[in-house]
Amino acid sequence: MKNRRFLLFVLTVLVLFVASSAFGAASTTLTVGQGAEPVELDPQNITDNPSEEVCFQIYEGLVGFDVEDGRLEVAPRLADSWEVSEDGRVWTFHLKKGVVFHSGAPFNAEAVKKNFDRLLTGKYKRSSLFTPFLSEVKVVDDATVQFLLSMSFGPFLHTMCHTAAIIIDPTSIDSGVEIKNNPSGTGPFKFKSWQKGDRITLEAFDKYREGKPAMETVVFMSIPDDNARTMMLETGEIDIAERISAFEVERLKKDQNIALTIQPGMRVMYIAMNNLDPTLKDPKVRQAINYAVNREAICRNILKGYARPIDSPMAYAVNGYAPVEGYKYDPQKARALLAEAGWKDTDGDRIPKKGGKRLELNLWSPNGRYPMDLKTAEAVQGYLHEIGIDAKLSTMDWAAFLAATSVKPEENKSQLFLMGWSPSTGDSDWVLRPLFHTKQWIPEGGNRSFYSDTEVDRYVDIGMTENDPEKRKAAYLEAQKLIIADAPWLTLYVLDNVNGRRSNVKGLVESPLELIFVKGVTKE
Repeated sequence: MKNRRFLLFVLTVLVLFVASSAFGAASTTLTVGQGAEPVELDPQNITDNPSEEVCFQIYEGLVGFDVEDGRLEVAPRLADSWEVSEDGRVWTFHLKKGVVFHSGAPFNAEAVKKNFDRLLTGKYKRSSLFTPFLSEVKVVDDATVQFLLSMSFGPFLHTMCHTAAIIIDPTSIDSGVEIKNNPSGTGPFKFKSWQKGDRITLEAFDKYREGKPAMETVVFMSIPDDNARTMMLETGEIDIAERISAFEVERLKKDQNIALTIQPGMRVMYIAMNNLDPTLKDPKVRQAINYAVNREAICRNILKGYARPIDSPMAYAVNGYAPVEGYKYDPQKARALLAEAGWKDTDGDRIPKKGGKRLELNLWSPNGRYPMDLKTAEAVQGYLHEIGIDAKLSTMDWAAFLAATSVKPEENKSQLFLMGWSPSTGDSDWVLRPLFHTKQWIPEGGNRSFYSDTEVDRYVDIGMTENDPEKRKAAYLEAQKLIIADAPWLTLYVLDNVNGRRSNVKGLVESPLELIFVKGVTKE
């Protein structure tokens, strides 16, 4: 009998211990639901926010953005301080000492130089962010590094906050390891595993310079369906759900177990147009598409007021934004422009034709990458139908979408495709230069529309090289006017950022750049 009682006691203790251990593990695990899966984790070669967000937990740059009342302020990270020469062409950074990478390798000036030497080879998607102005990175001593610029560059510090400038472990670069799947940095969390199509798992870095994070494990789950992300937040399967559907906001506000953050963002949503396409190369057709769409109705009915119509390709909070007179909803004007372009209703059926053929265009959309992206594309499809354009809508996963819109000009099959852009530098330069400058055509840059205008190029170049803030703003104003007149995009709206978290999640930092930072998170 005594043996049985003793055995029962031991089993009870074991059960309690396991339960206690499980409870403890759960309380130090944070699970984040993303709307799309990251493409890769090489910060010099990524162009999508899901990848950037995970990278910012793993890596750090010399400087970064602090978020103050929804605004972005440049602040120290791996550098303690910096200064710039009078001509604006030499920037000197004084580095933190005693910092190590996840591999145990020391962080120093040589590591910084190795990273930027790699970037300056021009082999990476983000090389174009630095190659126009950065000539060389020079090691002064172990804790001092200089950036030698070929010209004065107004947004230099803002650009140094970009993902491309965060520092990769030099041992990874030297070994030739596939960095996109095996990241290593100095950040608060280190890479553990990636189950493609499902989740990326990170674990706390116990030698992090600010101390080991409270969360032992952080899991970034790919959950493209808006409703699924919301349901998993409500049930507690995930702790944070990004990009909450506007349809769910009012209901979730009533749930005491959930906290919502709603703040103005920097992302402009638009329908890009292939300006080399035989039909879309005519600006009258592109202008007609802009007049055909009721932006206000899309914001009101689809985004439930959590977006604002805009004509500029830049959001209101971006440094250099200017209000530009754009396109009001006017389907009659749209039909008239199509007629001027040769697309006329010749038989009274309200369907414009040219050479006996209907105006047909392919419209591509991601599904779940952005809030209500497919619903927005469906609305645009309907508005185009009203003026006689047969827009054939199709969707694809995010990686395939990026690949299809990144094909070189002569082989590119895109016509209309829904995209979003949020400048990771917070500055006009990283909207107008990558998206509209002739030298930035895909695949060299981010100009997926293949837009080209010599005057726009000139104004963008002025904004890039000028240090005087007022002269930069004046140049960007003129560039915006020309771009809106040419209509290389159907510019739609600026999104509000709407994220949800369990109410016991504290210390989350949320950026208007649609990024979250989890190093200071605790769970009560």
